[in-house]
Amino acid sequence: MTQNAPSTFNNMLLIAGFECRKFLFNLRGIIALIAFALVWGILLLYPIQGASTLLMQPNIKDLIDGLLGNQALNVLFDWPVAEMAIFWCFALYLFPMFSILIAADQFSSDKTRGTLRFYTLRTSKDSLLFGRFLGQILIQGLLILLTILATIALALTRDIGLLLPAFTSGALVGVNLLIVILPFTAVMTLLSLYANTARQAMVLATILWTVVSIALLILGNQSSLFEGLQWILPGAQLSNMVNTNGLNSFAYAPIPLLQTAFALFLGRVYIQRSQL
Repeated sequence: MTQNAPSTFNNMLLIAGFECRKFLFNLRGIIALIAFALVWGILLLYPIQGASTLLMQPNIKDLIDGLLGNQALNVLFDWPVAEMAIFWCFALYLFPMFSILIAADQFSSDKTRGTLRFYTLRTSKDSLLFGRFLGQILIQGLLILLTILATIALALTRDIGLLLPAFTSGALVGVNLLIVILPFTAVMTLLSLYANTARQAMVLATILWTVVSIALLILGNQSSLFEGLQWILPGAQLSNMVNTNGLNSFAYAPIPLLQTAFALFLGRVYIQRSQL
């Protein structure tokens, strides 16, 4: 077993690297990158830049406090870089959506074509499972990095003196977003093992989030366990994370990490027992 461990780990890294190359140099991947860049370019130039300008207005805090309450978004005004604060609000919800779209076809197409069985003859199922999961995280990590660098550039066009706080805030935001997308990617890893197409995996994800949300809502009306049960669903902590900044955001990190471990455990059980 100890002799197989290094080869399993090396194969996992090779598979992760191949997934990155396939996304970056494949036609579908290039189209996805272009679409991603266009979406975030529009967001940065219009809503994010416009909202960050409003955020710096002296009377806007009183207006938001009047509409949403004194503690609803008060921490946003403590961010050293307004552009990064607005980016944080957008990215917390958009990157999980991108994660579901990007990670939907980890296994489904290969399973339908029969190539997944071919891969398992040449590497272990663990290497394949965790290698593709790691590859998806690396791809999304690259996308997060690019958008953060673009946000930093946007802030520097307003004030070059924001260089250090922009990079510091950007690093904390990047690590937080990477943790946030982990359970979404892990769930799509599990669903793509079951589904026959990427579209079917996304449909299953939609059904899963809808059914679990409704079930938790019903339980919340009838049970005092709702506070604990709500953390079952990936992304349940996002509404609480919006009104945080800096190291305080990491207080919610254990939730997605535990969700990721559980989803990957289910994925490993499924891939080990299935015939593919």
